[in-house]
Amino acid sequence: MTASTLDTSARTPLKGWLAVLAVTLGIFSLVTTEILPIGLLTPIGEDFRITPGTAGLTMTLPGFLAALAAPAVTVAAGRLDRKILLCALMVVLALSDVLAATAHAYWAVLVSRVLVGLVIGAFWAIGSGLAARLVGPERAGTATAVIFSAVPLGSVLGVPAGTFLGELFGWRAAFAVMAVFTAGVLAALAWALPPLPSAGATRLGVLREMTRQRATRLGLAVTVLVVLAHFGTYTYVTPLLRQVTQVSPELITVFLFVYGTAGIAGNFVAGAAIARDLRLTFLTAAGLIGVVTCALPFLGDTEPGALALLVIWGFAYGAVPVCSGTWFARAAPQAPEAASVLFTSSFQATLSAGALLGGLVVDAVSVPAVMVTGGVVALLAVAVLSRARSA
Repeated sequence: MTASTLDTSARTPLKGWLAVLAVTLGIFSLVTTEILPIGLLTPIGEDFRITPGTAGLTMTLPGFLAALAAPAVTVAAGRLDRKILLCALMVVLALSDVLAATAHAYWAVLVSRVLVGLVIGAFWAIGSGLAARLVGPERAGTATAVIFSAVPLGSVLGVPAGTFLGELFGWRAAFAVMAVFTAGVLAALAWALPPLPSAGATRLGVLREMTRQRATRLGLAVTVLVVLAHFGTYTYVTPLLRQVTQVSPELITVFLFVYGTAGIAGNFVAGAAIARDLRLTFLTAAGLIGVVTCALPFLGDTEPGALALLVIWGFAYGAVPVCSGTWFARAAPQAPEAASVLFTSSFQATLSAGALLGGLVVDAVSVPAVMVTGGVVALLAVAVLSRARSA
């Protein structure tokens, strides 16, 4: 009898899906909290009288720390029940929001972002691989797509809502609301999740062994290339829309909302498509990102052209997290938690690195140049996958 069977045999399908929803809300809370400062950097900088670059540390810190926290916390947790661990992580996330909302010095804000990074790495590493344990292997693909839908939902709903609150009541109010929301998610997890005893302590030796497998190395390579390309370019899509397309600030919000909505659709379409051909789905997503980012500086000089390309880009990127997460899970079916750790670490580290490297290209050359550079990197991922056998 497998761990998934043990977890699901005594529960109704409804209870399993409610647990999936609770985990999805947890990741939504994480994603929203992680990228919330995007719309609040200016008021944060003005409040503490710091430069935009210094305020930007609120964005770069969590990603790098999450990459370290994913293996560190998972290994340190040993055989601790995963329900208890996930609930404890939500407590820490709520406290980090409270700390940010009440900070009287910028160092306190940075401490809160350190806590956010630790929670992101650990919660993602555990929560993203729970689908089969909650609803059974036969529904794992759909459940995984539901869980990963929290990523575009956080961008589409969470960040605009936080920015709106910040404009009305101040940036601290946005973090205060997130603290209350996270407390609600904690209650949902405590109520909906069944006991989740560890299927076996994740050890560093298991992670090292996984990286020796060809399928895992291929997944790492493609994930790094695609995520590097995406965040190296998407971080600077607003300057592109202003400089090349000459879109008004009000309309940029609409463009990004449409982009995020397309990402939600791409997430669910990919969830169904990977059941038929994971490699082709991942390859298609990477290819579309590469073509669109290369084309934006040339075909995005009109509003209809830019909007059409953003829809394709959003749809394609919506498929990336679920493709990458599923790839790692299939590469190590005997160690699902270790697979989630590698997925989380590679994704989060490359997310932050992409934004930093993209900034270097923008400063050295231009915003259109970073789009083309990112597109070439994404197309390199296509070349890597094209040479691989079907996953």
